[in-house]
Order: sequence, then structure tokens, then C-alpha cells
Amino acid sequence: MFSSNHRKTGEHYEQLAAEYLSRQGLTLVEKNFTIRGGELDLIMNDHGTFVFVEVKYRKNQQHGHAAEMVTRAKQRFLIRTANVWLKQQHLNVHTTDFRFDIVAIHNTGDHIEWIKNAITEG
Repeated sequence: MFSSNHRKTGEHYEQLAAEYLSRQGLTLVEKNFTIRGGELDLIMNDHGTFVFVEVKYRKNQQHGHAAEMVTRAKQRFLIRTANVWLKQQHLNVHTTDFRFDIVAIHNTGDHIEWIKNAITEG
């Protein structure tokens, strides 16, 4: 399990990402939606489109870009979790506009990269 310190670090960078996206015109809907086997860091609304955001932080890129940490398996968990959230909101996955973005934060938060449509179903 994650340590308390690790969790606080994650919460800090998720908050930075939420603030960054809010400045870009998105509205926060929910943070840390969790089901067994999956979590959505942020759920935002971008002018009627729900945006499921995975936040990734790396001190440096020595071990790869933060976005590279979103593996195919992780993507499947995110998609499944988003489908559960949509159903709980009584929204139809086929008629609701949504996408999956990644916010990659490097160093101490001085570099934020927003990757839209980073994950596609299928």
C-alpha cells in the first residue's frame, strides 16, 4: 500500500493539476473517484465534455516521461472506472461526450504538460 507521505504527494500534484486545468477553463466535477481495481484522479468538465484525468508526477525524466507510466493495463482500469462513474451518474456511454487526458508534472511542479485524448478506448 502507499505510505501516507506518498499519498500526500499525490494529493498535492492532483491539486496542482486541478488548478491548472481550471485556469484553462475546465470545471472540477470530482476528485479521486475509486472503485475496486481503479481510481480516477480528477473528473473535469470541458464545456459539456467530461474529462477523466490521470495525473502523473516525476521528479525528473531519468526513468522516462511521466505520461509513459500510463500503461495499457492502467488504461484499461481507467476506462472501466470511467464507465462505472458514467453509469452511476445515469449517463449513457454511447451518448455522453467524454475523453481521457493525462496531466504530466515534472520537477517540483514548474513544468505541467496537458495531453488531451491521451487514452483511446479499444
